[in-house]
This record gives sequence, C-alpha cells and structure tokens, in this order.
Amino acid sequence: MPYAVRARRAVQETVSGLPREFWWLWTSTLVNRLGAFVATFMALYLTLDRGYSATYAGLVAALHGLGGVISSLGGGVMTDRLGRRPTLLIAQASTAVSVALLGFVRDPVAIAGVAFLVGMASNASRPAVQAMMADIVRPEDRIRAFSLNYWAINLGFAVSSMAAGFIAEVSYRAGFLIEAGMTMACAILVFLRLPESKPAETVKAVGAKAVGAKAVGAKAVQDDDSVSLGTVLRDGRFMSVVGLSFLIALIFQQGSVGLPVAMGAAGFTPAEYGTAIAVNGVLIVVLQIPVTRFIEHRDPRRLLVLSSLLAGYGFALTAFAGSVGVIALTVCVWTLAEIVNAPTQTGLVVRLSPLHGRGRYQGMYTMSWSVAGLVAPLLSGFVIDRVGAEWLWGLCAVVGTVAGLGYGVLMRRLPEEEPVEEPTEEPVVEAAAEKPGEPAAKNLEPVPEGPAASL
Repeated sequence: MPYAVRARRAVQETVSGLPREFWWLWTSTLVNRLGAFVATFMALYLTLDRGYSATYAGLVAALHGLGGVISSLGGGVMTDRLGRRPTLLIAQASTAVSVALLGFVRDPVAIAGVAFLVGMASNASRPAVQAMMADIVRPEDRIRAFSLNYWAINLGFAVSSMAAGFIAEVSYRAGFLIEAGMTMACAILVFLRLPESKPAETVKAVGAKAVGAKAVGAKAVQDDDSVSLGTVLRDGRFMSVVGLSFLIALIFQQGSVGLPVAMGAAGFTPAEYGTAIAVNGVLIVVLQIPVTRFIEHRDPRRLLVLSSLLAGYGFALTAFAGSVGVIALTVCVWTLAEIVNAPTQTGLVVRLSPLHGRGRYQGMYTMSWSVAGLVAPLLSGFVIDRVGAEWLWGLCAVVGTVAGLGYGVLMRRLPEEEPVEEPTEEPVVEAAAEKPGEPAAKNLEPVPEGPAASL
C-alpha cells in the first residue's frame, strides 16, 4: 500500500469517532494558542521595549506564574460548581481584557499586578477544558482525544512563536491586542457552539446495580457538594499522582529554564538554543498523531514508567553533548517522553476522578505543573551556579528514575478501565428533590469508569 494512502488512513482513524463538541473545543484550544504572545515575549517586552531590569522581568514572570498556581484550584472549583461552559467563558473573557490592559499600563507596580491577573485568568480555563473533554469523549477514546488536544496546543504555540517575533519588531502592543482579540474569539466560539457538559447532580444511585458498573460504592456517583478540595487532598492515590506529576514537570521545565542557561554558559548563542529547542515543537507536531495510534490501547503503567525514564535520562544526556547537533538529539529523546506522558497522565487523572469532582481533580493536577513552573527556575539556577550544569542533568536522571519507580508501584493494583455498558434492567434511582406523585428522573449519567468507584 502506498505511503500516502497509509498515512491518509491513519489520520482518518485517528480523528474519526470523536463527537462534534470535542472538535469545537479542539478548535477553541488551537485558536487560543495561535494567539499566544504574552508568555513568549513578556521578558523581551519588559527589558528591551520598556527598559526594565532582568530582575524586575523575573519578578513579573514569577507573579504571572503565581497567578496560575492560585487559579488552578479556583478554576477547578468553578468548573464543578458553575459548570464547564461558564468557567470557560469567564476565564477567556477575563484573559482577553487583562491581556489588552497589559499592553497599555506603564507603571511598574501596575504591570506586575496586571501580569498576575493575566496568569490567573489564562490558567483558570485548563481544568474546565480537561473536565469537559472527559465528559464528552468515551473512555476508550480519551487518550486519543487528549493527544489531539495536546497536538493543537503545540501546533498553535509553534506558529504563534514564529509570528510573535515578527509582530514584536513592529509593535509589542499590537501583539497584546492580537492575543486579546483571539482569546475573545475563543470565548465567542464557546458561547455559540459548546453546550454545558457538566453531569447532572440530581440523580443518585441507591442500589448495587448502576449503568456500566459491577458495583457502585458511595463515591461512585456524587453530587457537587460531596466533593471538596479536602476530598481531593485526602485521596492518597490521586495526590501521589499529583506528586509524581510535579517531578515530571520539573524535568520538562528544564527545556525552557535549565537548557538555555547551560547552553549560554557553555558558549552557545541564543540562535543555537532556538535551533535546538525548535526540534521539540516540530517533533510534537509531526509525531503526536502516529505515536498516539501506537500507545492508545497499551498499558498506561508501562507508558508512564517508560516516559519518566526517557525524560530523566534524555536530559541527563545533555551533560555529554558538545555540539548543537548532539543537543538536538537529546531533545528528541525527552520530546518522545513528553509525547507519551502528556495524554497518558491526563487520562490517568480522569480515571481517578469521581464524576462530579473532575474540575477540582483536574485543578489540583494542573497546579502541580504551575508550581513546577515556579520551582524549576529557582532550582536550576541554584544547581548551575553552585555545582555546575552537569549536576543538574544528573539530578534529572535521578528524578526521572524516582518518578518511574513511583508510577510502577502506584499503578500496580490499579483496576482495569471498563467500558460503559448498557444496563440490563432499569436501575433504581431517586431524584434529589422529587415531589410526591412525580416520576423519578430517567436520564442517568454514566458511572465513572475504572477506579473512580473505589476512591
């Protein structure tokens, strides 16, 4: 069979079978990332265009990241309480307004404050996007859906990074306004095309038999009020996943914080770093779909262990790289780990999340990456200054090994994910506010798959 025909068939099989609502959500993600400007050129804007010091630029970046840490939890709570769609609308509209405002403020304190608001607003939508995706996509298709969404994120970011460079040469303010406009376009798209996907909260199972489940515990079907942040924090297995996610995020953050510093100290130019790191985006765009087809139905435990080791030792190989070409090869190794890890780990978070707590669980998971974004620059700078970059790369290998062992132990007794089955008989249900003489609710939400019923 000709390669073109095989490739076309592979793409068709990868994108087929997903609901229309997913593709609108996917389009919203792509448009949002195509307009990304602030995160890419904030430091250059503050130092070159506004004339502030590198220390001040670092402070603003830290405040932007701190806003993201706070909104990870806040966005998760909003996702469960208000719904996925309202949270997306509020977050994206707030992001558009705050980004536009950032292009006009001039006072240093005002810039820092608005940057904090931008970080809060832009990160608040992530738990809602992930929860909505889990709501509307079948369990067996979720790895594929998360991979496609991750592909859209990286495709949009790659295009926006190149475009932002040209825009910055003309006007930084234009970049802020373009991002604000495209983010508002995402909000309009959500308003017009995406219905609310939050599971109904009025139906509770009272028997052992329920839709698609062999046994339903007290936590299998919950209303929103029964899942609090305290519930998430007391969930030992899930919080272990959050901790492991934090370790993995620390490793991947070195691509943007440790690697450029180490390359600069070794005498490489910014252009050479840009060439090496560009391999990351190109590989994700090219390989995400075919790799997804390969890993879609494979054991997530093995995938997470393998990706952890590839990430840690991929960065560790940087210690032996003496040229841009060899550094690019190391980027290939940890990029493959990133391609495998991102959708697999997000799918694991969904499996461990109770149905009506997906927003809070996704918010806690998102926060692990936000916190890593704050810790990684401090950690890498301290290690490089005190003992040298070689120790940083060796530490990456150690952290990757610890994460791999953690996933191996954590998922040893993880129940297999079971598909949602049609009930053989109508389950007994009760409405939350059923009036005498009225029939019980008929529209049941599916019970969460896998281990959610036992957490």
